[in-house]
Amino acid sequence: MKPIVILLLFGLSSAEDTINNKKFPRDFLFGVATSAYQIEGAWNEDGKGESIWDHKVHTDPTYVADNSTADITCDSYHKMKDDIAILKELGVNHYRFSLSWTRILPTGFDDNINEAGVIYYRTLIKELKANNIIPLITIYHWDLPQNLQNYGGFLNSSIIDWFSNYSRIAFRLFGEDVKHWITFNEPQQICGAGYGIGYFPPNIQSQDLLEYQCVHNLVRAHAKAWHIYDEEFRPTQKGIISITLDTSAYMPASNKSEDIEAAERMQQFRLGIYANPIYVGDYPEIVKTRIAERSKLEGRAESRLPTFTPEEIKYINGTHDFFGLNVYTAYLVADLGYDPPVENHPSKFQDEAVNAYQPAEWESGLNDLFKVVPWSGRHLVNWIKDNYNNPGILITENGYVSKGDKDDRRIYYIKGYLSAFRDAMEKDHVSILGYTVWSVMDNFEWISGYIPKYGLYEVDFSSPNRTRTARPSAMFYKNVIATRCLVENCVE
Repeated sequence: MKPIVILLLFGLSSAEDTINNKKFPRDFLFGVATSAYQIEGAWNEDGKGESIWDHKVHTDPTYVADNSTADITCDSYHKMKDDIAILKELGVNHYRFSLSWTRILPTGFDDNINEAGVIYYRTLIKELKANNIIPLITIYHWDLPQNLQNYGGFLNSSIIDWFSNYSRIAFRLFGEDVKHWITFNEPQQICGAGYGIGYFPPNIQSQDLLEYQCVHNLVRAHAKAWHIYDEEFRPTQKGIISITLDTSAYMPASNKSEDIEAAERMQQFRLGIYANPIYVGDYPEIVKTRIAERSKLEGRAESRLPTFTPEEIKYINGTHDFFGLNVYTAYLVADLGYDPPVENHPSKFQDEAVNAYQPAEWESGLNDLFKVVPWSGRHLVNWIKDNYNNPGILITENGYVSKGDKDDRRIYYIKGYLSAFRDAMEKDHVSILGYTVWSVMDNFEWISGYIPKYGLYEVDFSSPNRTRTARPSAMFYKNVIATRCLVENCVE
């Protein structure tokens, strides 16, 4: 642990200058990512139903920072050929995109399949394969059917059946041509932002209780979908399926044992709470213990964190074929120094009892959103390797945010993270299968609207044509893919 802390505190300038000069393996996958709601538009065309995001932005016009909606966004529903041309120009190995639940099942239920939506995704998959691009499909990327939210969404244990039935249909409709699947994207945002802090739809604020209920139902829904694929479809379709988990790298603020333990505790609360049941079995002990102890002190008869049965632990454990990882930034973590009094309103932050912060000297992207800390990537993938038996990590999102400027820093960011991951592969023997840039193009960035720009390609949202224009970072990434190299001259 000490060498990492020393690098973290004192090695920023040297880390910025040192780029790995080893080529990536020939089977390493380079790709880009998008999601349906953020790029497709056509929000109510051809039989598509209403999602929770459609409902929110239309009923609360001031909800999004720039008062915008994703009704049209990049218009990818109508501009598929333009998007395929971009992917072909970049030379990507894979394209990660999501299915719109309500474009396939307008009511959310499996008794009404929308043929127009099926044709759209079948055409997209066919065009990708015709251009030798692997389709990597995310089944759920935050756009729950509003109809299912009316029944409680992820707080209703029926979500396990709703989601697994939807997944079965996706496997049946597209699985002959799709060999790479992801069940959920970023559960921490689905549960923490949707049912904890509450800044994403359905905007429920209950960090102490309902967020944990969402976690419990989501993990069980993932496991059931995985088993459906494994038992009903894998024997003939021969694909792989897992989940994409999001986290920052949480690193100790000092060499003190208290801070080392605090960083570990926070990593377990933010990542382990989802990963541990899937990759090890059951929630992390520190998470179970902390929540149970505080629940008891609060006078509760049982823990605020639901309990898996022994049968559920066995059923969930092992429901993965790789480790999908989204990472954008890092934090230093210090022990809080005291246990928050139970008289305070319970929250996940009090359960964690840490002080997580980002030093002012760390470079900012957009308004301190996602501080630029590429070298922390090595720390994080090593943590995953050590905790989950080196599972084979696929970086499913990583990208730089600005206002459309600072594209040179986007190049630095991508190069830096790739270098950190290559170091981890070479020096630490971490199994990393591939890397995916978020995003191929600017798009609708949820509550921030069109203000943040992540794209390798700029999109002119004022143009009816939604013109896409390559940034220098696109050409940089194209060269990385072609050469499998981050510097001018690489060694094998």
